[in-house]
Amino acid sequence: MEDIEIARSIKPKKIGEITTKLAIPEEFVEQYGKYKAKIQNKYMNELSSRENGKVILVTSINPTPLGEGKTTVSIGLADAMNRIDKKAILALREPSMGPVFGIKGGATGGGYAQVVPMENINLHFTGDIHAITSANNLLAAMIDNHLYFGNKLNIKRVTWKRCLDLNDRSLRKVQIGLSSEKRMVSREDGFDISVASEVMAIFCLAKDLDDLKRRLGNIIIGYNNEDKPVFARDLKAEGAMTVLLQEAFNPNIVQTLEGTPAIIHGGPFANIAHGCNSIVATKMAMKLGYYVITEAGFGADLGAEKFFDIKCRTAGIVPSCVVCVATIKALKYHGGQEISDIKNENLECLENGIGNLIKHIENIKNIYKRPVVVAINRFVQDTDNEIQLLKEKLAEVGVEMSLTEVWAKGGEGAIDLAEKVISIADNAKTMEYAYHLNDTIENKIRSVAQKVYGARDVIFSDEAMEEIQRIEKLGYGNYPVCIAKTQYSFSDDQKNLECKEPFDIHVREIILKNGAEFVVAITGNIFTMPGLPEIPAAEKIDLDDFENVIGLF
Repeated sequence: MEDIEIARSIKPKKIGEITTKLAIPEEFVEQYGKYKAKIQNKYMNELSSRENGKVILVTSINPTPLGEGKTTVSIGLADAMNRIDKKAILALREPSMGPVFGIKGGATGGGYAQVVPMENINLHFTGDIHAITSANNLLAAMIDNHLYFGNKLNIKRVTWKRCLDLNDRSLRKVQIGLSSEKRMVSREDGFDISVASEVMAIFCLAKDLDDLKRRLGNIIIGYNNEDKPVFARDLKAEGAMTVLLQEAFNPNIVQTLEGTPAIIHGGPFANIAHGCNSIVATKMAMKLGYYVITEAGFGADLGAEKFFDIKCRTAGIVPSCVVCVATIKALKYHGGQEISDIKNENLECLENGIGNLIKHIENIKNIYKRPVVVAINRFVQDTDNEIQLLKEKLAEVGVEMSLTEVWAKGGEGAIDLAEKVISIADNAKTMEYAYHLNDTIENKIRSVAQKVYGARDVIFSDEAMEEIQRIEKLGYGNYPVCIAKTQYSFSDDQKNLECKEPFDIHVREIILKNGAEFVVAITGNIFTMPGLPEIPAAEKIDLDDFENVIGLF
């Protein structure tokens, strides 16, 4: 049975039952149909005296192209905690329609560990990403309108891009202003995918509406004739952008198939953005649950690093425990086994690939000083020999391992994981970071590359070094760094899965995100507007004769 059929076979509770269970007053709940709602941010004022719950971060090893079930395990873990009478709540990212129609076909968990209504969440949901797209493109329109009416700000170079929440490589570079109107200014432009836009990052890092507006005003849209930055506030754009985002900024609440509350809000990619759901959603979940299960995108080298070094710094959050999700098939893939042969037992490739998992574990334990549990997302083809080998190797490094079967069993399949997480979750320990904010941008990037990725060194292009010098001269050198890198490898080469030989990280471009308050380093061949695969998932998505969505998985 496909995920969408499983989701459809279980009738969810009305969303009012979920919010009532959390004791959220009706006046703070805005329902979007029967099964989804928004919780007004002003409800946080009512919760200010309530103790914070413990945050459990779910991350993973470097994935295969179809992912390793991180969201599925997150959902199953939250369901398992509620099964053993621990008050748990989920805080997840909103899926982008890019991967839904591209490779993945959906991002709401799988099997009996799903959030619902899965079709709505995977597609337009409550319109948050559309609002972000509109706010981004309003600013773009105001820039070109300013140029059309005389350019009083003397803008010489525009750096702001438009965005769209679909994978469309043809839009990476475009020529605009070709209508031949008398005052039209023709120039080169480009598109990012909406979830990699600075507006998405600001949306997820802002503490409240005032902070949102401040950050939007601080966006640098380009540079003038004196090579000084021009801000969104110079165009008086931040007020209207905030209005467009006001409703979206309220966190969304839905549920799992087992009725566990799930706050799903904000959705930046982790390979080209910072990979974490919104701060306002996480903090609200911390007031509503004793345990908050949240995730960070892709492997721990990307999502978890950015969760710690960007989100935790900004929000003052310290996760009590980290769950690192792995699959035996992915470990064999990183150990040299061909993906076409991945279902067959291969202990040699498995042993080689376990090094990928151990490197992620060591990063979490030794760099960030967080306790970690390994969750093996079990598949039917996993053999007893493979499981035993993995258990022995993890025992050698003193890490607990739990076999999870949440796809087939829901929360019941993660009871052991829940018990192990609860036993080691401890807020008292001090968390550390991979670098100090007062270090140079160059050294911050090098710290992540060498400590987290295991790189030999970082090679910067001349253009990247020039931009670093510009940013530091402007006084923005104390921001954290957000490294855009392939998710498939510790290196910046997606084909270098095993990373046996010493490798360097190649930074070709540096981008200042002044509103988001971080500096992006673009490495390797990564693009901020992805493309579709040869056979996109969109080819299988359709309506059946009863007007039900099919093909989402």
